[in-house]
Amino acid sequence: MAKECPICKKGSQMGVKRVLLRGKYNPTKKVRKYPNLQWATLTAGGRIKICTDCLKKEKYLSYEKK
Repeated sequence: MAKECPICKKGSQMGVKRVLLRGKYNPTKKVRKYPNLQWATLTAGGRIKICTDCLKKEKYLSYEKK
């Protein structure tokens, strides 16, 4: 299963965490951040993983699985 919300298409993002060590150069690695996906039960039966924003707004109630 992909790490993407099927309703709003929210996916992963790249982020960089800067570490400042008193003026010294410290290159840091990039970090991939994933959305917070949770299981939700559809009204027509079945379950899907959706992001918490769609879960709070209850967008999954009108979603039909393809």
